[in-house]
Amino acid sequence: MHAAPRPMSCRSGAEPAPSRAPAAARFLIAPRLPLRALLSGVLLAASLAVLPAAAGELIVRTGTGNVKVVEVASGLQNPWSLAFLPDGRMLVTERPGRLRLLAEDGTLSAPIEGVPAVHARGQGGLLDVAVGPNFAEDGLIVLSYAEPTERGARTAVVRARLDVAGLRLHDVRRIFAQDEDPSGNHHWGSRLVFAHDGTLFVTLGDRFHPRERAQALDSHLGKVVRITLEGGVPADNPFASRAGARPEIWSYGHRNVQGAALHPQTGELWTHEHGPQGGDEINRTRPGLNYGWPEVTYGREYVTGRKIGEAETRADVEPPVLQWTPSIAPSGMAFYTGDVFPQWKGSLFVGSLKFQLLARLELDGERVVREERMLTELGRRIRDVRQGPDGHLWLVDETEGRILRLDPG
Repeated sequence: MHAAPRPMSCRSGAEPAPSRAPAAARFLIAPRLPLRALLSGVLLAASLAVLPAAAGELIVRTGTGNVKVVEVASGLQNPWSLAFLPDGRMLVTERPGRLRLLAEDGTLSAPIEGVPAVHARGQGGLLDVAVGPNFAEDGLIVLSYAEPTERGARTAVVRARLDVAGLRLHDVRRIFAQDEDPSGNHHWGSRLVFAHDGTLFVTLGDRFHPRERAQALDSHLGKVVRITLEGGVPADNPFASRAGARPEIWSYGHRNVQGAALHPQTGELWTHEHGPQGGDEINRTRPGLNYGWPEVTYGREYVTGRKIGEAETRADVEPPVLQWTPSIAPSGMAFYTGDVFPQWKGSLFVGSLKFQLLARLELDGERVVREERMLTELGRRIRDVRQGPDGHLWLVDETEGRILRLDPG
C-alpha cells in the first residue's frame, strides 16, 4: 500500500500535550531481570538527525537504520484506533463518535452510520475497533466506547455487521458493559483483542476516583475481561464458577490499560497500563492474577508525590515485565513479525503520549532487555501502533489527526 504523501503540518493537537521527553528517563525492568542487564544497554539513544525527504515524508535515523515516516491520511479529530480489513483497507475511530473507512489511496470515507451514541467527554468517546476473526464470512466488527448512562458513563462493547459499500453498521448489539457507571471522564481502558480461540479480551479502566474497586472481584472496574463474541462467559474463565465474583474477569488490579496484543509465539495476552507519576507497566496478563493496583504500585500521587498503597512489590501480586518511571503515558502496542523491517522482528512497539515518541523494546524470550526511543523528531502523541498486513508499521498521530506509515528509509 503506497498512498500519495501529504504535507506535514505543525498545528497543535486538540488536547494539551505534556512537555517533551528529558534526555534520559528512568526505565526499570521487572525484578526478574538483573540490574546489570539494564546498565548494559536498556536505553539506546534516540535518533538525533532528520534527513532530507519529499513533502509529506520525514526520514529519521534509528539505531537499526533509517526510517521514513509517510503521512497517509490527515484531517481526523482525536483518532484513537486503527484496524485492518482483509483487503488492506482500514477502519479508524475518532473519539467524538465517528468511524471511518480509510482506502488504500489515503482517502477517508464519510462517517459510517449506525455507531452508538458515545460519552465524548474527557478521555471518553468512541475508542477501540477490532475486526472479527471471521470477518470475510460474517462481516462482524466490535467497537468499545464510553456509553452514557443516567448516572454517568461506563465502558461498553458492541458487535455489528459492517456494510462496507453502504458505509453503515447493521445488527448493532451491545455484548458487554461495565457493571458500574460512576461519574467522571477518565480511565476507560477499552483495548480489544481477539484470542486465537475467538474469545474477546476487553481492557477496563478503574475510572480514576473509585480506584479501590480494581481489587474487588465483584466489580468490572480495573479489570481485563474475556467474553465470547455473543457476549457470553467462556467456561474456562478463572472466576466463572466463584461465588461473588464477576465471571467475565480474566485478571484484576489494573489502573488504565490502553495497550494490548497477543505474544506471537505464546499467544498470551500482553498489556500495558498507565501509572500515576511513574509506574507505567507492561504485563503478561494471565488468568486469575492480581496486578496490584492500587495496593502495589511504583507510581506516586499526583501533585503531592505521596506513596500509593503499601509497597512496590508483594508476594501475591504479579510483577510487571517492565515499568517506566517517569511515566511515558503509553498507548497502543504491537509485536512486530513482518519482513519489511527484518531487524525489528520480535520487537514490541509502544506509543507514548507524554514523551511523544515510539518505544521499541527488544525481547529475550519474555524479558525486555533493551529499549530504543524512536521518532522523537516527530514530536506528536502516538495514540495507536499496528502492524499492517503489508508488513509495515502504522501509527495513529493524535496530535495532528493523521495516519502514518513507517517505510525503510
